[in-house]
Amino acid sequence: MSTPQAPYTDPARVVDALRSDGYALLSPATVASLAGCPLDELMALAPSWDRLELDNYLKDGGRYRRRRHSCFVDSGTELTQSPHRAHWQPVEYNALHGGMHRLFVPIEPGTVEQPAWGKLLRALGSVCAQVRGPETWYVEAHQFRIDTADGIGRPTPEGAHRDGVDFVAVILIGRHNIKGGETRVFEANGPKGQRFTMTEPWTLLLLDDAAVIHESTPIQPVGEHGHRDTLVLTWRKGAFQGDDVEVTGA
Repeated sequence: MSTPQAPYTDPARVVDALRSDGYALLSPATVASLAGCPLDELMALAPSWDRLELDNYLKDGGRYRRRRHSCFVDSGTELTQSPHRAHWQPVEYNALHGGMHRLFVPIEPGTVEQPAWGKLLRALGSVCAQVRGPETWYVEAHQFRIDTADGIGRPTPEGAHRDGVDFVAVILIGRHNIKGGETRVFEANGPKGQRFTMTEPWTLLLLDDAAVIHESTPIQPVGEHGHRDTLVLTWRKGAFQGDDVEVTGA
């Protein structure tokens, strides 16, 4: 069964859409323009998704998720990578995996060192600042591959959720031999919702985490080696989740 195509946000309305609707959906061309680099430069990051490591923390016993994770601090003028750290969320935001210190393999240095990486993170941090005001942003980056080797893969095994941060970006890197993976966005305190399937690589969904909840439906194979690759980025002011005091990234 087909699902609606992605309703791209007018590039001139990205900040307004975040303020009024709680989310904006950017086309690949808009993402490249925002980052100030050719789309090919962003596409050059994609091969690193073939080198992710198995996520051994899944409480449903699945082996369908591979990932890497690294953290950064965006001062507004400079993006600095933080010492490698565990990912942590409270149970209030992740009932399945909250309360666990999950230490994943870091994102490869060769990926972070590519010019498109820093351009993308800085540009999206600037959008967050336009919505919320200037901040020092504590940024977490997660590379995900959800595969269908066991018949089904779950992009969001925790279900519809918020992340406990200020902003979230979900970026489609690619889809291969799968069906499903529909994106669903709902008002956190209202009846409105939107559903669509991201199909074009470097389509980007940017969310105000306080305003909306989101999920992606399971994927199933339609051929060999079916998988869905995404980059998930989060911005949080004050500190990384789990820190009692503000960190500086120094």
